[in-house]
Amino acid sequence: MPSLGTTKCGDEKRRVFLAALGSHGDVLPVIALGAALQARSHPVRVAAPERFRPLAARAGLSFHPIGTEADFARAMGQPDLWHPIRGARTMLGAVAQAIEPTYRWLEAEARPGLDRVVASTLALGARVAQERLGLSLTTLHLMPMLVESRLAPPRMPGLPLPRLMPARLRHGLGRGADRFVLDPAALPPLNAFRAELGLAPVKRLRHWWHSPEQVLLAVPDWYAPPQADWPAQITQVGFPLADTYGDAAGLAPDLAAFLQAGPAPLVFTYGSAMAGAHAFFATAVELCRLAGRRGILLTGRADEIPRDLPPGVLHAAYAPLSRLLPSCAALIHHGGVGTVAQALAAGCPQLIVPVAFDHADEAQRVVRLGVGASLRRWRFTARRARRVIEELVGSVAVARACREIQVLMRSESGVADACEAIDGQGSL
Repeated sequence: MPSLGTTKCGDEKRRVFLAALGSHGDVLPVIALGAALQARSHPVRVAAPERFRPLAARAGLSFHPIGTEADFARAMGQPDLWHPIRGARTMLGAVAQAIEPTYRWLEAEARPGLDRVVASTLALGARVAQERLGLSLTTLHLMPMLVESRLAPPRMPGLPLPRLMPARLRHGLGRGADRFVLDPAALPPLNAFRAELGLAPVKRLRHWWHSPEQVLLAVPDWYAPPQADWPAQITQVGFPLADTYGDAAGLAPDLAAFLQAGPAPLVFTYGSAMAGAHAFFATAVELCRLAGRRGILLTGRADEIPRDLPPGVLHAAYAPLSRLLPSCAALIHHGGVGTVAQALAAGCPQLIVPVAFDHADEAQRVVRLGVGASLRRWRFTARRARRVIEELVGSVAVARACREIQVLMRSESGVADACEAIDGQGSL
């Protein structure tokens, strides 16, 4: 069978359609993948929320909007989005609205048997298009908790379970989350649209969202060891580091000057989309004062930052972490997998304060690797966090673990690995 590199006629590069939904952490890796595939001479088209049009344009990619800027702001601004339990239900409600637009885009543009589609987990319309239109699809999962396992079940948000709880019990709780949270939110609108197309209903979302052709899990095996009960079509690749495809490719002059003006600072961020981080940043300022350390508060939401920041504490709207973290003492953040990966690549110790989604699962993995620590939100006080951070920064064992992981990160390229896997996938 021919590879992705040529069409069946052999006279042109096969087009790749990329579909991504979510926040920066979900979409930027897809933009980075698109840029890399286009550099390999594949014509690439990207569909994502309107918010990401400028970023796709800067990468030189053809762009199709899914929803409007107002739709994106409304979805990201829902208070329940960042609740440990209600967050998944809220997110899937927004995702459901994009199912038909994503499907219609592919129906109008993609050629069955000729083109290939790569879709992030939440781009469910692409999975429908695979079944209804016969399109060839690769599913791209960015976090290990998206793959169910009875042998190594992921840590679920909002459930502080004992570490020694048997895997079968933790898996049972995950099945309960499917039954009572994920499936009731996603399946009614999904199955209503499928019925219009003459397709049978989906029974379990976390089984169905894997393409039966190819699934790329974009975390290395030393971070998430493969399990015997994972779907056979899963291929693991490295982390797709993509921060330079964000709102800026380098450091702002004032931030670069700040880094050079004193000792290595602490960096605090709660991601690009999260609302309601006032308490987090207020604690960060007090922590810096108690520790006598400089700090950088990284968020695009200026209204979340305390007024009248003290000397030695700077607010920055955005900075690519690959440029920032090598000059910093530690990173304190929410636990998004992209942020975790950037800290690992920089050899930077990290303290994770999980909020929702996969954050607690990523925190558990970071702690297991010996490169960081975790505090629940209600335990994240200035005095307690100061003690934890000083232990991290002063630990010889943590420094050694960070260096060892940094070497592993430098030996792999998640984006290049993903391109190779997609190029090597045969056509239908």
